[in-house]
Amino acid sequence: MNKIGDLDVFPLCLGGNVFGWTAGKERSFEILDAYAADGGNFIDTSDSYMASAPGNSGGESETIIGEWTATRGNRDDVVIATKVGRHPERKGLSPANIRAAADDSLRRLRTDRIDLYFTHFDDPSVPVEEIMKTLDELVTEGKVRQIAVSNIEIDRLQASLEFAEREGTAQYTAIQPHYNLVSRDTYEGPRRDLAERYGLAAVPYYGLASGFLTGKYRPGANVDSVRAEKAARYLETERGNRVLAALDIVAEEQDTAVATVALAWLAAQPTVAAPIASARTMDQLPPLIDAARTTLTDDQLARLTEASA
Repeated sequence: MNKIGDLDVFPLCLGGNVFGWTAGKERSFEILDAYAADGGNFIDTSDSYMASAPGNSGGESETIIGEWTATRGNRDDVVIATKVGRHPERKGLSPANIRAAADDSLRRLRTDRIDLYFTHFDDPSVPVEEIMKTLDELVTEGKVRQIAVSNIEIDRLQASLEFAEREGTAQYTAIQPHYNLVSRDTYEGPRRDLAERYGLAAVPYYGLASGFLTGKYRPGANVDSVRAEKAARYLETERGNRVLAALDIVAEEQDTAVATVALAWLAAQPTVAAPIASARTMDQLPPLIDAARTTLTDDQLARLTEASA
């Protein structure tokens, strides 16, 4: 287990973005059961998942997770992360909206507390002081255990961290950046430097670059996925092909899946506590869980880092 504040989390976070979208309730329950049976305890969702799917209104993923924990009676055994700011009826980070959205999430999740509460996207119309005070109140009230941040400009992130430190409010303990082998500058540099300085644990999203880093996207391959077009674009780049070639070599050396190696590289990077990856079918899950138990050699890490430069 790794640490995020006082939370003990499995080194691979199961993404809930597919629940209620490409994975229905029954399939979602199967995936959650299998993840938990293999030692997994860290689930990431959002109040806006999956509002964009036909017939949905937002919160479907939270509802499925809440029904699963209620049915299995395992709420105390799992760490649930969810987010605020993008639900169609709860947009933005005004104090009133954060509070209302948190109550909505608690109801859908069928729980009395959110373990890790992220601001999904920053709201520049609201001073960081107001956002941090509101999140601090939720922690004080026991509705939230730890607070965290995802998409935000660096100056606003720094101001938020400095305010919490100065005023003694609850502090961000985690950051959820876009970060993977073919997208390193979205986190490495000033953003990661801030995370290191303030002790933030990183929980990267797009850890498999929309599926590209599973290795299933190859020249001439036809992949049945809603993300196929986005993932296939990496094939058009020199770096994308270099990374695939390096992943193939390391996967063969480790006798494991390409996806496992890509996530293991990510898990080995400074500040990273647990990459996020989602599975919409049962056969997609084992390579993800294997990443939590795969240790790459220094040479393998260096080869992948060089290929992705």
